[in-house]
Amino acid sequence: MTQRNYAITGAFGVLGAAVARAAAKAGGRVALIDYAPAPPAGLMEELGPGHVALGGVDLADDAAAKAAFDQAAAKLGGLDVLINVAGGFSWETLEDGASDSWNKLYRINVLTAANASRSAIPHLRKSKSGRIVNIGAGGAVKAAKGMGAYAASKAGVHRLTESLAEELKDEGITVNAVLPSIIDTPTNRADMPDADASAWVAPPDLAAVILFLASEEARAVTGALVPVSGRM
Repeated sequence: MTQRNYAITGAFGVLGAAVARAAAKAGGRVALIDYAPAPPAGLMEELGPGHVALGGVDLADDAAAKAAFDQAAAKLGGLDVLINVAGGFSWETLEDGASDSWNKLYRINVLTAANASRSAIPHLRKSKSGRIVNIGAGGAVKAAKGMGAYAASKAGVHRLTESLAEELKDEGITVNAVLPSIIDTPTNRADMPDADASAWVAPPDLAAVILFLASEEARAVTGALVPVSGRM
């Protein structure tokens, strides 16, 4: 297997960092891209040499996204994989909420994935096995109370995945998405202290599914929305 170059958005967060660790462990080189100014302390040292961190990148801005991916490709010597982890969540009922929430979640969930994909495609075309993996949501298949804006935005990620898979299928670039249930993060544990976190999806387990979809062996899979539900 040849060395793979990965660009991971939202890479300074819990899931993004788990994916970066998995990619590095598999022998890949990683460009970690995030809106936050700097990665968590010790993460780059843990990954080892050959990786690059690009902080302060607003992927909702076309020009900023393009600049970041051009820089990532230049530093790594090309890109084989884009993993769109960047995104966010908020809970509010429609009656008590505001349109600002809908605009915000559209920007950070759908627009970031679209801009990152658009910026990465010219580089992925140069790879023999280009891959894009998005993070959807099980909660966008059947939305619960208070999840209207979030579910709508993640449903947008699902449709983006399917459409882009069709757009790129003749070029050898696959596009898929994972649909996790609740991810076991410190924030989710704090927000739901009485829940059974052992039933949730551990970030390393979700990263393993993502890394398979990003692999050369997953060439036959494109346009798929893969549930990763833990024991929910």
